[in-house]
Amino acid sequence: MSASATSAAARLAELLRSADRVLALTGAGISVPSGIPDFRSPGTGLWANVDPMEVAHIGVFRREPERFWHFYGHRFAALRGKRPNGAHRALVELERRGVIEAVVTQNIDGLHLLAGTRELIEVHGSVGTSSCLECGARFELTDVRARLEAAADGVPRCDCGAPLKPDVVLFGELLPEAALERASA
Repeated sequence: MSASATSAAARLAELLRSADRVLALTGAGISVPSGIPDFRSPGTGLWANVDPMEVAHIGVFRREPERFWHFYGHRFAALRGKRPNGAHRALVELERRGVIEAVVTQNIDGLHLLAGTRELIEVHGSVGTSSCLECGARFELTDVRARLEAAADGVPRCDCGAPLKPDVVLFGELLPEAALERASA
């Protein structure tokens, strides 16, 4: 480790020791080493070749669930088998030791939970469940994947016949108030 890196690590350790309360904020970058692309990297990001307003907007979900799920189905498939990496595990260890109180993440991939984070605040929701906007039924990811694979039109549906929506914040939706309040507290 270089002298500047050692100095930065020592400074971080001192900040952590002297803080009254610490929480970790994470985004897409933490999951890149697990094989999950970020959103905006040129050429490789999820939005590099597609306009998010055309595929990941609540209006698209409502008007064209087939188009939405054509895009989102690939996201579900890309997450299959992904595992937490060293950064996820390091945050779990910091939480276990009482150094950090919680992890606040924009990520929807579920890797923090899989790593063992106990106090997780997912401000953009999670792909771990999907819900029916018509009747309110909720389905676990494994069930949604099975419904997606079995769907002739590529749209996983509720037992009532309505399209399922991943429990993530889409463009055009507000962030969940409860998660924001919890993160602020």
